[in-house]
Amino acid sequence: MDALWHLAEPDVWAAAGQSGSYTGSTKGRSLTEEGFVHCSFADQLPKVAAAIYAGTPELVLLQIDPGLLGASPVRVEPVPGTSEKFPHVYGPVPTAAITAVSRVQVDDAGQLIDRP
Repeated sequence: MDALWHLAEPDVWAAAGQSGSYTGSTKGRSLTEEGFVHCSFADQLPKVAAAIYAGTPELVLLQIDPGLLGASPVRVEPVPGTSEKFPHVYGPVPTAAITAVSRVQVDDAGQLIDRP
């Protein structure tokens, strides 16, 4: 399976550094609340940024290696309101499975932009 991508809120990502696992799910929601961590494949990332995070000045983009998730299964599932299937991680994401981290923002038009 290809790499998974996840846009994280900076404070939730910071907490993962302390605990050793990431438990955010989507904007303002946790793994406990949603039941899984929302992810996307690379080609889906711009749509997710535009639909959910437009106008968000500070985010962290996580690249996840699905082969390093351990006991947390990945299911590629349909999402209501779209014809696409998105990857969902059913469990915490070990920080060791996160292979790249970058600071990004999503402008008001929904464009994903790297931050210095």
